Amino acid sequence: PANSRPLFYHEYISGTNIKASEYTPLGRVIEFKNYDNLARVFRKLGDKRLSYLKNYGEGPQGWGMLPTGDSLIMVDSHDLQRGHTGDITVTLTYFDAKLLKMATAFMLAWPYAIPRVMSSYYWPRDVQKIGPDHYADKNDWMGPPHDTNWTIVDVQRNPDLTCDPKVWICEHRWRQIYNMVRFRNIAGNEAMTNWWTNDYHSIAFGRGGKAFIAINNDVQPIDKTLPTGLPAGTYCDIISGNLIDGKCTSNRTIQVGADGTAHITVDNKWEDPMIAFHIKSK
Repeated sequence: PANSRPLFYHEYISGTNIKASEYTPLGRVIEFKNYDNLARVFRKLGDKRLSYLKNYGEGPQGWGMLPTGDSLIMVDSHDLQRGHTGDITVTLTYFDAKLLKMATAFMLAWPYAIPRVMSSYYWPRDVQKIGPDHYADKNDWMGPPHDTNWTIVDVQRNPDLTCDPKVWICEHRWRQIYNMVRFRNIAGNEAMTNWWTNDYHSIAFGRGGKAFIAINNDVQPIDKTLPTGLPAGTYCDIISGNLIDGKCTSNRTIQVGADGTAHITVDNKWEDPMIAFHIKSK
């Protein structure tokens, strides 16, 4: 657009004498700790819990990541999908759609850095063990979908905006993700508020008086009355539906009372065990 400025960001590889801080005066730096942290939390590896995300972000109390104003973060990338960066058995990709959507929703809801969303194409991944502690995808060389003349095929969209999952994945067109992009834009610079957790793998929090999310990666449902900070009214859950012409396309709505509280129910057995709503989904 006219009078706009480009966004510069740099890929910095740790384990060398180079420091990320050498590049931050020139633009943002990819904070690779983000994908690994969130993958381990949502996969419940080691002692990682969603409850630990309360201080997620920069500094010694925030998982030691780069300052929010210097960082660009992601859950997934073309390299991560193929094991070229990180551990292919840990990284969250569209092959783990349920966990990927939850981790991406958290990333987009949390007030840290600039997030980047991955959009992929399908290939028949074949992960095999090739060493004592190393796995690799034997098909990581495969390129994008093409016809018999090796011409890349066009993206075909379904009525719900998704694509053929055996051709183009189009994660950015998944309702659970594009609606969380809007959630982030509406939340703006609002701070995290009204944090709640069961101390394990269920969390909920707001973004000032503009948005609220609850994520359940535990083994039992969330069934709690929680402060949301939002104005009173009936809100449409943007994970399971959209607000169109004043009506929610999902049967999941949230009633916020005059005191700002709402009864939050998130069944751990749902396909997407989370709910999210904001002042524009009312």
